[in-house]
Amino acid sequence: METIGMVSLGCAKNQVNGEQMLSLLQEAGYAITPDPEEAEVLIINTCAFIESAKQEAIDNILDYASLKSTGKLRKLLVTGCLSQRYPEEIMTELPEVDGILGTGSYDEIVPAVQAALRGEQPRLLGDISAPLSEARRVLTTGPAWAYLKIAEGCDNRCSYCVIPSLRGRYRSRPLENLVLEAKALSEVGVRELIVVAQDITRYGLDLYGEPSLPRLLRELAKIQGIRWIRLHYLYPDLITEELIDLVAAEPKILKYLDIPIQHIDDQILRRMNRRGTGSEIEALLTHLRQRIPGLVIRTSLITGLPGEGEAEFEELCAFLRRAKLERAGVFPYSPEEGTPAYDMPRPDSETASHRAELAVDIQSDIMDEFNASRLGTVTEVLAEGFDRIAGCWYGRSWAESPEVDGKIFFTGLGIEPGDFVKVRITDTLDGDLVGEREAEE
Repeated sequence: METIGMVSLGCAKNQVNGEQMLSLLQEAGYAITPDPEEAEVLIINTCAFIESAKQEAIDNILDYASLKSTGKLRKLLVTGCLSQRYPEEIMTELPEVDGILGTGSYDEIVPAVQAALRGEQPRLLGDISAPLSEARRVLTTGPAWAYLKIAEGCDNRCSYCVIPSLRGRYRSRPLENLVLEAKALSEVGVRELIVVAQDITRYGLDLYGEPSLPRLLRELAKIQGIRWIRLHYLYPDLITEELIDLVAAEPKILKYLDIPIQHIDDQILRRMNRRGTGSEIEALLTHLRQRIPGLVIRTSLITGLPGEGEAEFEELCAFLRRAKLERAGVFPYSPEEGTPAYDMPRPDSETASHRAELAVDIQSDIMDEFNASRLGTVTEVLAEGFDRIAGCWYGRSWAESPEVDGKIFFTGLGIEPGDFVKVRITDTLDGDLVGEREAEE
């Protein structure tokens, strides 16, 4: 049968959908290749959250479509958020595309591929609020780590965000299914679970009538093969004392929390339709640090939002200097059609981008200060691979999440990818850390 390739763009949640599609295709008898140039059918699994993501998706579609004339490629399918958001535009303006699947149709990838190979143009746009797929996955992460997607969609309705219209209402996966998947992942060598959803603190509210993330985490922590559990995308207003107690007490749950706050100014938070105030956010962060020693906090921030003047931006900068968050992604506001914020007065794009650069400069100094504080310490590192050019290993500690944070480069012998090793930090390098394996006692 034909060989299938995939290029998956965007967030970790979309990557999990891609892994499920690959598994369904593999189960149907198709061969899977990691090299797009070897594929006879190529799937571009897209993001369309903001303008830059849309452009990246289109660029990838056009770049890989050239393989139809220069390589083995016969059919090109587009899946994910771009297909969900612009189905007609893709099929009329991108003749290189042979079919599309929206975010409610991932489980239909096999019949879509079959239809495309027959010369048809499948357009599958299923219910985006349907129950979540429980398909198996072909892991594309690692070694030794994987995402665990616990829910889909979002009910928060932030005024700038298109996610509800692309991914549907918030739907939690049953707890027992998540535990079974986590056990299966551990059996194939996964040691770090990265728990993801658009908002993991809301997990279980729709199924069990109350937020149930602590209950899920206790069950995941019981799985013998799992060593680390990392939490991504916790909304501030649903971080409960029960959850804080659990993160503080459970050694498997890493002292690393990703809490996207987006801004700190009260007026802008209201315009964004975010719950809570800036002072409440700061109080929560202070409380978390008091209760969870050694905590690393990551956040996401947006500059140039509607209502942001110089005073509001300076308030954001002052917050960064006070809070000294170890990790922060800063993004210029992207006006998205179909969102309430789209028609609100706002700074121009150039101003938004310039402010993002200024905030990044502040954050870079904070990160450098944090890295410098780790010199001379010994930390446990998950070895991910060997850099032949640098002649050393690289990996991550509790303080680095894959694909968004830096790495730790270190020397040592007798190491395999996926091993946990003790590393003494000896230097810093452009946001990364350098070290050497600590001799075993």
